Amino acid sequence: MSSAAETPLTSSFVSLITPGVRRAVLLTDDGVRIEAVYEPCTAGVGETAVVIAHGFTGSVERPAVRRAAGVFAQYAAVITFSFRGHGSSGGRSTVGDREVLDLAAAVRWARSLGYGRVVTVGFSMGGSVVLRHAALHGSAHGGRTGARIDAVASVSAPARWYYRGTAPMRRLHWVVTRPLGRLVGRFGFRTRIHPEDWDPVPLSPVESVPLIAPTPLLIVHGDQDPYFPLDHPRMLAGAGPAELWVERGMGHAENAADEALLRRIAAWLVAG
Repeated sequence: MSSAAETPLTSSFVSLITPGVRRAVLLTDDGVRIEAVYEPCTAGVGETAVVIAHGFTGSVERPAVRRAAGVFAQYAAVITFSFRGHGSSGGRSTVGDREVLDLAAAVRWARSLGYGRVVTVGFSMGGSVVLRHAALHGSAHGGRTGARIDAVASVSAPARWYYRGTAPMRRLHWVVTRPLGRLVGRFGFRTRIHPEDWDPVPLSPVESVPLIAPTPLLIVHGDQDPYFPLDHPRMLAGAGPAELWVERGMGHAENAADEALLRRIAAWLVAG
């Protein structure tokens, strides 16, 4: 990535789709600086850009994110970014709340690069963020055209907040809610976590789903997910128009998504 061109913090709209890999620092609506990377489609110029939202403790540099980006780039242009508090982005993680603003900044960047069709795919925490973002910025919401999206895929997402029904989620809540846990997050996982509780509690993923239509929605979940059992994707898919894929033998999020699944998701997103 060291050879990538630098993009300024703010950029004007360009009518032609921009060639070449670019790095950018994006500014969110609440003033947080977010690192982002643009990669053109390796199969040639197309009109679609895929924005990838990683899971908690991820970043643009994580191997699983780079692997997913490489697969998606065979179908469309790709934008990856690090959520606030992750990687080289500023701010602190709010674990799915204000991260919607980070995604909106990445989507606006895709639009500014000339892509007429922008779709999102999110994993775990990112899966909840793409759902909430789509509820606010889906194709039906023309008033927010800068961050409008045309299709959304949510992978390994929770349906509801504060879930502690599995051992991995109890460990995650310890990391997020305890001072010692946040130190572990900062130095062990390179994730800086905001110490304050949500106020107000944001719209939950399952509450977001009914607001997404008519934007096409795909829910993907593994039947061996150690974090969220299958009642989560079933709740999401049952809350509004959505296609549900339950993947046999799959674990959790981008680390568990193999190339074949990533290709299927990419094809679904590009086909719209």
